[in-house]
Amino acid sequence: MRTILYIIQKESRQIFRNKGMLPLIFIMPLVQLIILSNAATFDVKNIKFSYVDNDKTTLSRALIEKFEASKFFNVVRDFPSEKLAKDAMQSGEVDVILEIPNHFERDLTKYKKTNLAVSINAIDGAAAGVENVYITQIVMGFNQSIRVDLLHDAALTDIRGKNMPLAITSIPSFWYNETLNYKTFMVPGILVLLVTMVTLFLSGMNIVREKEIGTLEQINVTPIRKHQFIIGKLFPFWVLGFVLLTIGLVIAKLLFNIPILGSLVLMYFFTSIYMLVVLGIGLFISNFTETQQQAMFIAWFFMVIFILMSGLFTPIESMPIWAQRITDYNPIKYYIQVMRMVMLKGAGIMDVLPQIIKTFAYAFIMNGLAVLSYKKTS
Repeated sequence: MRTILYIIQKESRQIFRNKGMLPLIFIMPLVQLIILSNAATFDVKNIKFSYVDNDKTTLSRALIEKFEASKFFNVVRDFPSEKLAKDAMQSGEVDVILEIPNHFERDLTKYKKTNLAVSINAIDGAAAGVENVYITQIVMGFNQSIRVDLLHDAALTDIRGKNMPLAITSIPSFWYNETLNYKTFMVPGILVLLVTMVTLFLSGMNIVREKEIGTLEQINVTPIRKHQFIIGKLFPFWVLGFVLLTIGLVIAKLLFNIPILGSLVLMYFFTSIYMLVVLGIGLFISNFTETQQQAMFIAWFFMVIFILMSGLFTPIESMPIWAQRITDYNPIKYYIQVMRMVMLKGAGIMDVLPQIIKTFAYAFIMNGLAVLSYKKTS
């Protein structure tokens, strides 16, 4: 035990002795958390909206005012012709073109129906789909208000005295994120990402650095046993993960007002298991690399795959079946699920028990492989 404590003391001093690494360990992740949480959003706002009003009537103007009042649309300009509007979309000046036909007001009041032409820049298919939903909602709201104006106070019966169908209104109730703030969804996931990246890269390059400077050979000829060396080497980074998590949770609460409904003890308990997975992967990578550059590139290769297939940015349910099967072996997926469930839903240990079991099994396997692959020669 004393040997392990000496190694931990040596590693801790080595971490804090490197003044150039301290900003990278503590300051850079926090800046990334603040920036990415504001930038990584799928909310579609400031849509560049334009229109071609061929009718120029009271109702056509009222429809345009609905878009002007929306917080999602930025009405750039109106065009006198469809050709000029499409040329503007071609050059990237506008994202949406609404074309109001001739006799729009007449057809709507006389025949109770008319058509609107909407052109949407769909290079980004996901954004175009959201824009289409926004447009549909505004048009439906406008249509409803026009019906009320035309019916006036005609009660709920038609001229034959038969009952008209009642309007059915849905009243949504948003659970766990009442304001639909995308940061509430993203901050826990980005916090997981930063904790993982820092600890994985540092642990992966730590032993490789000993190889590069030649001190690993000196350690190998000492009576220090394999498990003592590995525990002493990785323990400081295990603690460092908790420090980063703590600072991240404070920022999430104070700066982004992210609710923490569940148990902090449960979050730290799961983090303790998850960090074993990350450190095991880092040690495993370091055993098969000779330079820090090699270790960094290999770690980054796996990190990119883990991140993109973790459900951080896109729902796992939207992935192909084969991709969903692969995500079952992605440890970041389980950590993100647990953080969001505990922080936003107030989940208890029984709710996240499947993630705990799978992560513990992952930690056992990865650390077992890492220890077996580490060669201590004398």
